[in-house]
Amino acid sequence: MNYFSQGFAKAWDLLLHMDSATISAIQVTLSSTFCALCLALLLGLPAGFALGYCHFPGKRFLRLLSDTLLAFPTVLIGLVVYAFITRRGPLGEFGLLFTVPGMVIGQTILALPIVVSWVAQAVETLDKRCRQTLLTLGANPTQLALHTMRELRFAVAMVGITAFGRVVTEVGIATMLGGNIRYATRTMTTAIALETSQGEFGQGIALGLVLLLIAFLLNALLVTLKWRGRA
Repeated sequence: MNYFSQGFAKAWDLLLHMDSATISAIQVTLSSTFCALCLALLLGLPAGFALGYCHFPGKRFLRLLSDTLLAFPTVLIGLVVYAFITRRGPLGEFGLLFTVPGMVIGQTILALPIVVSWVAQAVETLDKRCRQTLLTLGANPTQLALHTMRELRFAVAMVGITAFGRVVTEVGIATMLGGNIRYATRTMTTAIALETSQGEFGQGIALGLVLLLIAFLLNALLVTLKWRGRA
C-alpha cells in the first residue's frame, strides 16, 4: 500500500504548491460547469414552469420526454453533439470541437432535463389553494407567475445545485467534446481518468479531494435550503 500513501503525499504537495496542471483542470471544470448551468437555467426555468403550470396539447408527451432524458447516457450526448460540431457537421465551421464552448453545449444538454423536469414537478406540487386565493384577490397572470416563482425559490435553488453536481462530475461529454487537452479542455474528471491509467495517482487523488470538497459544499447548501424551505 506504499503507492497509496505516496499518492496522498504527492496530492497534498500538488495542492499546497498550486500545481499549474491541477489548477488548470479545476478552473476548466468550474468555468465550463458554471456556464452550462447558467444556460440550462436560462432555458429550463421557463420551460419547466410552463410544463408544470400550463395546460396544452402534448403536455404529457413533453413531460415524458423530459423525464426520459434524465437517464440519457452522457456518452450518447457527446456523440450527438460531436456529430454536429465536427468539421463535417452542420456547425463545423464554428470550430467548437475540442474547445470549452463545445463542452458547454453538451453539458447544457445534460443539465437541461434536470432543470425542466424538477421545476415542473415543483410547480405541480404547489398548494393549488394559493393560486385560487390570488385569483380571488384579482391578481393578473404576471403577478400570479411572479408569486409562484417566489414560492419556488428554494426548490429552484436545489434544482440548480443538483444540476451543478451532475455536470461537474461528468466524464463522457468532457472527453468526447473537449478532447482532454492539457491546459485547455482537461477537466478534473478526465484528468483523474488519464492520470490513474498512467499510474500517476498523486494528481488523481488531488483532484478527487477537490471533487469531494465540492460535493460536501453542495450537500451543505442542499441541507441549508431544505431547512429554510421548511421554516
